[in-house]
Amino acid sequence: MIKAITFDWGGVLIDNPASGLISYCANSLGVSEELFKDIFYEFEADFQRGIITEDVLWGAVCDKLNIKKSNSSSLWGDAFQYVYSPKAGMFSLASSLRNKNYKIGFLSNTEIPAMKYFHKQKYNMFDIMIFSCAEGVIKPESKIYKILLQRLEAKPRETIFIDDNMKYIEGAKKVGINTILFQDSSQVKKELLSFSVIIE
Repeated sequence: MIKAITFDWGGVLIDNPASGLISYCANSLGVSEELFKDIFYEFEADFQRGIITEDVLWGAVCDKLNIKKSNSSSLWGDAFQYVYSPKAGMFSLASSLRNKNYKIGFLSNTEIPAMKYFHKQKYNMFDIMIFSCAEGVIKPESKIYKILLQRLEAKPRETIFIDDNMKYIEGAKKVGINTILFQDSSQVKKELLSFSVIIE
């Protein structure tokens, strides 16, 4: 029996912000997106693990690009706010499921400025929230899914994880969690029904 359902953030609860973030930051720094991406991706995993601060990130990126840092106190935070586009139907689904006494989780590979922005939204439909930057571990590493299960107080077979990235879906499967690869809200609802989850 399913007791807990966990949602990814970017691409599931909101439109995937990745390309918009790259575009915003590259434009702000006055460099091409391709050049920015090549440098930024060298540091992305450590940024998402919370190993490096945003200040350290921009110092390293701008040093490699041989440009000045942005005057913004949080360029990543500015970019995230600019591109943030919630999927109202998915937030509504999470809230509805919680009202039916399922434990609702949130699990995201994300950075400290984005995590701060999330908390400002004051969402109230999540029982537990796991951000990679706060845990020092990222999807698809097994440890982050084990943290999820521990905090949900649920067994893998009692849990469903919804993500739009197959690599992260496979990571959840490796620890025995049921998964749904996100396409759209109607497809997710159909697959939840196949697990005997009460939707309406």
